[in-house]
Amino acid sequence: MSDLRDPAPADVPARRRRIHPAWWAAGATFLALLGAAGFRSTPGVMVEPLNAEFGWSIGAISFALSVNLALFGLTAPFAAALMERFGVRRVVSGALVMVAVGSGLTVFMTSVWQLVLLWGVVVGLGTGSMAMALVATVVGRWFVARRGLVSGILTAATATGQLIFLPVIAAIVTTDGWRPAALTISAAALLVVPVVLLMLRDRPSDVGVLPYGGTAEDVVAAPPRSGVAVMAVRALGSALRVRTFWLLVGGFFVCGATTAGLIQSHFVPAAHDHGMPATTAASLLAVVGIFDLVGTVASGWLTDRYDPRILLAVYYGLRAVSLALLPPLFGSDLNASMFAFVIFYGLDWVATVPPTLALCREVFGPSAPMVFGWIFASHQLGAAFAALVAGLVRDALGSYDAAWFGGAVLCVVAAGLSIAIRKTPRPAPVIG
Repeated sequence: MSDLRDPAPADVPARRRRIHPAWWAAGATFLALLGAAGFRSTPGVMVEPLNAEFGWSIGAISFALSVNLALFGLTAPFAAALMERFGVRRVVSGALVMVAVGSGLTVFMTSVWQLVLLWGVVVGLGTGSMAMALVATVVGRWFVARRGLVSGILTAATATGQLIFLPVIAAIVTTDGWRPAALTISAAALLVVPVVLLMLRDRPSDVGVLPYGGTAEDVVAAPPRSGVAVMAVRALGSALRVRTFWLLVGGFFVCGATTAGLIQSHFVPAAHDHGMPATTAASLLAVVGIFDLVGTVASGWLTDRYDPRILLAVYYGLRAVSLALLPPLFGSDLNASMFAFVIFYGLDWVATVPPTLALCREVFGPSAPMVFGWIFASHQLGAAFAALVAGLVRDALGSYDAAWFGGAVLCVVAAGLSIAIRKTPRPAPVIG
C-alpha cells in the first residue's frame, strides 16, 4: 500500500501521506477501458452467427470490422484534443454511451450497411474516443513516478476486458444468440459511466495535488483552447518532421495488424474451420487476455528500467516466430502446442504499448498524448488492413494460412524499425 501513497518526504504531516488521487484516476480509467473492451473483444465470436443468419460473406463482415478498427484509431488524436478542450470526464462518459447505443441498436439491423454504420462507425468512434489516447493523457497528467508501470496496467485493461467478457459473450451467443450478447455489452458500457463521473477528474489541480511523484515543474499546463481539429493537426504537423515518429508509426501499424487485425478478429473463425467449437476458441482468446495482463504490466515495469527500443525489437521478433508456427497448431481438439502459443502470444499481445508511449513522451514532451493518438491511429489502420485482407484471403483460398505467414514477415520488419530509432530524442514540438 505504501507505493500508492503520495511520495512526499518523511516530515510531511500524515494527513498528506494518504493514497494519492492519481491512483483513483487510474482506477476509473481502467474501468472505462474495461467497459469499452467488452465490445472490442467480441467481433470474432459474432462473425459466424452473422454469416449463418444473414448470409453475409466473411469478407463483408470483415469490412464492417475494418471500419470499426480504422475509426477506433483515427479518432484517437482528436479524442486527445477533445479531452484538452472539454475535459476527460465528459469525453469518456460520452464515449461509453456511444458504445452502448451502437451495440444495443445492432439487434434491429437487417442489412449489411447497418452493420457497417453501427458496428463500424458508431462503436468505432466511441471506443476510439477512449483507447490509448486516454492512457497517454491520464499517465501524462497524473504521474511522474511509475509512468511505465501505470501505462502498462491501463493498457492491460483491454486484456482484462477480454478475459471477463469473451467467454461470457461466447456462451451467450452459443445458447441465446448474438442479440442478447450485444445487449449485454451495451449494459456493461453503461454501468461504467457513473464510476467515471464520480472518480475521474481532469487534472491533479482539480483536487489540489501535484502529479504523483512530481513537483510543480512537472504539472502539465492546459494548452490554449483552440479548435479541436486544429490542435490535433498541429500535433501531427510537428510530428511529421521527426524521424522517430515515422518509425513508431510503422511498428505500431504492424502491431495492430498482428493483434486486433489477425488474432482478435480471425482466430475464432480460423479455429472453427478446423473443427474447434467457437466457445473453446473464445476461451483460448480469454487466456490470451490473462497472459496479456501479465505481459503488459511486466512490460511497463521493464520500460522504467531498460531501453524501450530494444524491448520493442524483442517483442516484435518473438511475435514473428509465434505467428510463423501457428498454422499447424489448429485442430478440432485443444492440444498442448496450441495452449503454449496462446500463452506466448498473450505475453506479447500489447506489451509494445509502454515502450512506445515512453519513446513518444521522450521525443514529443507535452504534446505526446496527441502525437501518440496519431501513432495509435496507425495501429488501428494496420488492424483494419489485416482484418479485411485476412477475410478476403479466407474467402479466396479457403484458409487463413497465408495471413498468418504474412503477419510473421511484417513483425520482422517492425523489429528492424524499432532498432533504427535514435537513442537521443529531438526537441519536443510545441502546440499552441
